[in-house]
Amino acid sequence: MDLSIIIVNYKTKTATSDCVDSCLGEGSKADIEIIVVDNGSGDGSYEYFKKKYQKHKNIILIKNTGNLGFAKAVNQGLKISKGKYKYLLNSDTAVTNGTFDNLIMLAESDGKIGVIGTKLVLPDGSIQKSCFNFPTIGNAIREYWFGEREKYSSFYKKNTSEVDSVVGASFFITPKAYEQVGIFDERYFMFYEDHNYCRRVKDLRMKVIYFPEVTVFHHHGLSGKDISSGQNQWRRLIPSSKVFNGVLKHYLINFILWSGQKFFVKKSPE
Repeated sequence: MDLSIIIVNYKTKTATSDCVDSCLGEGSKADIEIIVVDNGSGDGSYEYFKKKYQKHKNIILIKNTGNLGFAKAVNQGLKISKGKYKYLLNSDTAVTNGTFDNLIMLAESDGKIGVIGTKLVLPDGSIQKSCFNFPTIGNAIREYWFGEREKYSSFYKKNTSEVDSVVGASFFITPKAYEQVGIFDERYFMFYEDHNYCRRVKDLRMKVIYFPEVTVFHHHGLSGKDISSGQNQWRRLIPSSKVFNGVLKHYLINFILWSGQKFFVKKSPE
């Protein structure tokens, strides 16, 4: 088995189905399996997928009775996956022709690669900023106090580049990374789990690569629509930030962001 694709569904039945269909029609020569984890949707998603894909032996369904969080649901898929490579896709994405072969080709070209992220194109045709520097205190000061763009906030590159972290909506894991890093940290219910994984990859001196030659369409926000309000996002973000940064660093960074927006120089224009 060349590739295991893992998709977590939470009340996005139609979008998830479109994502699965895009994978089935991607045209790759790779031997793939698609693992869909229904994370306690309670809206008939699992039954819908079971009926629609009953003839597809390479589609595996997992049903949870409740929402276990993104990282834990992903891990359920990873633990039963048989593919040499692992590819995490948000339920609101759609791959394009050549995606799988090109990702595998890049991974095999450099044994130091641990994670690959792709270009993400939004419904309006704009490119989602999908690369990150790790959210350090220094990077927060540089951007929010001194106005240096793209030191703390997300950005994108025109060319294939090594970066600190890539967004988890299209997240390709090599065999070396999976063997040495393993599964996702389940302390993250949602948010920061991709940063954490990339940091663990980098700590082991492997590369995180942004690969814009591969395009994945992203209907940003659908996969988290039930927590999409600012208040709900912030409620989920705070505990994840505290886990990733530590409690003291979390509060220091938030003070820097708040004070920078209120008192210090504005970020330089695009």
